[in-house]
Parts: sequence; structure tokens; C-alpha cells
Amino acid sequence: MTAARVDHGTTRGAFSLDGETFDVENNVWVIGDDTECVVVDAPHDVEAIMAVVGDRRVKAILCTHAHDDHVRVAPALRERVQAPILLHPADRPLWELTHPDELWDADLADGASVEVAGTSLAVLHTPGHSPGAVCFHAEDLGCLFSGDTLFQGGPGATGRSYSDADLLASSIRTRLFALPDQTVVHTGHGGDTTLGAERDNVPQAT
Repeated sequence: MTAARVDHGTTRGAFSLDGETFDVENNVWVIGDDTECVVVDAPHDVEAIMAVVGDRRVKAILCTHAHDDHVRVAPALRERVQAPILLHPADRPLWELTHPDELWDADLADGASVEVAGTSLAVLHTPGHSPGAVCFHAEDLGCLFSGDTLFQGGPGATGRSYSDADLLASSIRTRLFALPDQTVVHTGHGGDTTLGAERDNVPQAT
């Protein structure tokens, strides 16, 4: 039986794209045990993230996508904890908007897995909110880390550069809804939901 658990915090800051800026609150998700962990996304504030991490060894910084409110402090966090940043390479154009002079360390690939504290996080490529958006499925823990792909109430936003509403709906229906209905969805912003609760909130792709 895995000893891994999910710890949660929040950070506040700005999201900027297409010449507009909004104040947002992001969730911080840390998966691990008392010794080691991984961090999902790196929004806004290294100290707020470290408050959730504590004194554990960080194995990796996992990016659900490269919008600035999810990767803003990823390089600074990498420096702080000496852990690699993992990102799907299709999000390179978005990453470079925020970090034009430095890259992430390793690519995330659909079907790959990240091991931590006796549990496995499966990488699901779910493009639509952004080209390289991914979700992380922790089957042992009965949960999914959806970034901005799926929220309580339906799909993430698609009205900005590099997004595609039909592709997002297709990603959710084909990749996420193949998982059990009772899977808890830990989102990038806002409250938790379940996959079953969102089935009627995702339109059929046109």
C-alpha cells in the first residue's frame, strides 16, 4: 500500500497572455510521503510552494502546461530544490513567452510515468487548453491532477492563443473520461470535482 499523499496550498499572482493580465489564485499540489515528493506546477511564489513541500526532497517539478501562472517561478524553484523541471515539448512557444533564456530539463511524453513515494503518476497528453497540456493520473490515490484542462463546471478556457475548444473537449472525453467516474480531480484553480460529476459539462466535439 502506498504511503504517498496529496498536500495542497494556494498562491496568488498574475496571468498574462495576448496583451491582457488577470489576477488569479492557483492551486499548488505536492504528492509524496514524509521523505520525498513531486510538485505539480510552480505558480507565483517559491516560498508558498516551499511551505507545502517542507523539508522533503523534491524529485521533480511537473508542469501541466506553460502558461505563465503555472511556470512563473519554475526556474527559481528548480534552483531552490535542485530538481528538474518536466514539461511537454509542444508547449515550448508558451514557455518561451515567460522564460525566453532558459529551458526546462526533461520532456513529458504521453504514456510516461513519474514515480514518487511508492506511487506512480501517469502522464496523459490532453491538448486543447494549450498544445502541450498534460494531466497526471495517480491511480493508487484515486485522483487526477488536471491543471487547466478540466475544472469544477467543465473544460478550461480556450479563447486565447494556442488553444482549441474542440480539441480540448475531445481530449477530455477520450483521455480523462476513460478513467473511473469516482476519480477525484485536483484542478489548477478552484475546488476539486470528480470525473463523473463533469461528464455532462463537457460538450461533444463538433
